[in-house]
Amino acid sequence: MLGHERYMSPTDAEAIALLTEMVSLYSPSTQEHEVARLIVETMARWGYQAETDPAGNAVGYLGKGEPEVVLLGHMDTVPGEIPVRREGDLLYGRGTVDAKGPLAAFIVAAARAAAEGAPLRMAVIGAVEEECASSKGAYYVAEVYRPAYAIIGEPSGWNRITLGYKGRLLVDYVLERPVSHTASRERSACEEAVDYWLRLREWAEAFNRDKSSRFDTLDPSLRSISSTSDGLHERVEMHIGLRLPLGLDTETLLKELEAWRGPAIVRTYAREQPFRAEKSNPLTSAFLSAIRAEGGRPAFVTKTGTSDMNVLGPRWGCPIVAYGPGDSSLDHTPDEHISLSEYLAAIRVLTRALKRLAGLTL
Repeated sequence: MLGHERYMSPTDAEAIALLTEMVSLYSPSTQEHEVARLIVETMARWGYQAETDPAGNAVGYLGKGEPEVVLLGHMDTVPGEIPVRREGDLLYGRGTVDAKGPLAAFIVAAARAAAEGAPLRMAVIGAVEEECASSKGAYYVAEVYRPAYAIIGEPSGWNRITLGYKGRLLVDYVLERPVSHTASRERSACEEAVDYWLRLREWAEAFNRDKSSRFDTLDPSLRSISSTSDGLHERVEMHIGLRLPLGLDTETLLKELEAWRGPAIVRTYAREQPFRAEKSNPLTSAFLSAIRAEGGRPAFVTKTGTSDMNVLGPRWGCPIVAYGPGDSSLDHTPDEHISLSEYLAAIRVLTRALKRLAGLTL
């Protein structure tokens, strides 16, 4: 025990054990119950007031009163189990990077900061359903808290601070029509679907023509396309994802998507606006100082994906960053793994940053 008697200061070994246990519990979106239980039990053991909230989020509180700082990561992963194993400094497993590594770092760092006397009121949250595009956990949290500062758990590397994410729009296209003879002039459902995709891609290329940064481009991706026929009718289904930049007139894009569809049924959903935070405030200053104190050269980055920052940033309007250990290029891949030395370095950075926010010296 250090500092305040009610708080435990987890050791490095305990930090590694927590992450290993979390990764060992397979938790694709909507199946987070077991890892939530582990997190709540661990938090309670380390001095948190811990519970599972009505959305299914695992929540732990340190300090009394409304939280000044919310540290939110997500517990769910994309599907696909990866055998959990350790090879030297590397821990392999689904979620090591995205995003159980950052979330475990939050749990350990906040406990250490509290044990070392940081007079901060903190809430550490393991959110549900970030990966399935519903962001159920983040939307619930958005209405419950009004923190002074927020930190989102996503991999950035231990010495980098993420300020922004692109927005997102998902599109489902379905066209069903009577089968026509292949010698006729009537276009098939598959041809119509391909034309729709090509028109969207050409529209994006025109929008991107004068853009010099990847963060400023509109990025469409054809995620799946399939066709079926029973001999009388043919049907084609297409799933498209769009990453939206700042400055895009989304309403104009939606009108185009509707105008191009012809007889097809088009559904748009999971819409999140792009977001970029300010980089000069006490929160970013705390991270810059903490990274330098660990011997790193800090850098700000923006990401081409989407995270719960897109949900919480505009709703809370407070200083916010995303931070966490791990190489984001390994997100969702079969080779997902994290450097444990980087994980421990990120915990030290987070602990220092929280103590600085509380007015303690580094």
